[in-house]
Amino acid sequence: MGLVFVFIFMAVGCGKKNDKLEAYKTEMSEFYDKLSQLGDSIDAIDPNSEGSKEELLGYLDEMNDIYQKMGQCEVPDEFSGVSEITVEAAEYMQKANECYHLAYDGEFDEENEQLASQYYERANNRAMVILQVLHGEVPSGEGVSVTTEDAYQLSTIDSEDSDSSTE
Repeated sequence: MGLVFVFIFMAVGCGKKNDKLEAYKTEMSEFYDKLSQLGDSIDAIDPNSEGSKEELLGYLDEMNDIYQKMGQCEVPDEFSGVSEITVEAAEYMQKANECYHLAYDGEFDEENEQLASQYYERANNRAMVILQVLHGEVPSGEGVSVTTEDAYQLSTIDSEDSDSSTE
């Protein structure tokens, strides 16, 4: 009887862990789908239209919102190697969004636009690393270093403005 109870407890425990994993995969899939839609919408903006700046900033606000939600998702143990990267991506997108607003709200500010572009690229680079890990690939790309600690632990992306890495 005790052995059956332990087996049932382990099976239920595993089910919960798998539920967390499946929920995370679903959340991340929704994040990437929305990110792709917003990217397409941004690409479709007519830069010569009267409301193009407002339209761009609106899409960037939406993109920032989904990055912030993604950064708050509970990362299951199976993907613990990307937990810090998700937070970094959200932080970089927040900074990008703020700088884009500074660049386009009112008189154009080229310096803030360049800074925003750099933050935006960093956020998207981290999002791509997370996607690679979710697909079971070893992350690659400029500025990415990987140290395999075990089957589920990856250390990735050397931050350009700090020396932290994900464990």
